[in-house]
Amino acid sequence: MIVLGLTGSIGMGKSTTTAMFADAGAFVWNADEAVHRLYAKGGAAVGPVGEAFPDVVVDGAVDRTRLAEALGRDGEAFQRLEAIVHPLVMKGRQEELAAAAARGVRLAVLDIPLLFETGGDAAVDAVVVVTAPAEAQAERVLARPGMTRERFDAILGRQMPDAKKRRRADFVIDTGHGLAAVRARVGEIVGMVLAPGWFPPRPRLPKADEPEQ
Repeated sequence: MIVLGLTGSIGMGKSTTTAMFADAGAFVWNADEAVHRLYAKGGAAVGPVGEAFPDVVVDGAVDRTRLAEALGRDGEAFQRLEAIVHPLVMKGRQEELAAAAARGVRLAVLDIPLLFETGGDAAVDAVVVVTAPAEAQAERVLARPGMTRERFDAILGRQMPDAKKRRRADFVIDTGHGLAAVRARVGEIVGMVLAPGWFPPRPRLPKADEPEQ
């Protein structure tokens, strides 16, 4: 099974691009959705996050607004949260990929906003970076409910600059040229990586569809 890591800064069009990979037959795993499940009632992260950040658990689930406020009050809080959540996310991802491989899935796409920042690019065969012009990115993000310029800048501060991501990419998809162009590029990439004889540019250890040794 070929595993692609898909990443890009906020507002670049990752969700739309990921959906197109799913339409093309890929199994898609989304990091943000995995975290939402961990924070939901009964989720594995609720207990440890509640212990680390008092008052952020409401009715048995992590209240993301309260958690964001707690992270904003402490410069080291984000690192503590990552130390709790990241291993849980990794475990779930490996289980889902193993199940997909057992079903005979040929292509998996991991939608991970912080792929490079967390070293996740070491666990994939190739990296797809989704990009867009800075003006389009800002327009998309600032149109979101509750988004402010300050919050947008804080999010960008935790993410690798777009130019650096593009330099490290194996494939780049620019969403600034319309949906038809994005769909065509997705189809091109799928055809390329599933073609006989295609050789992954990144050795992944351990393989994402195999158990760790």
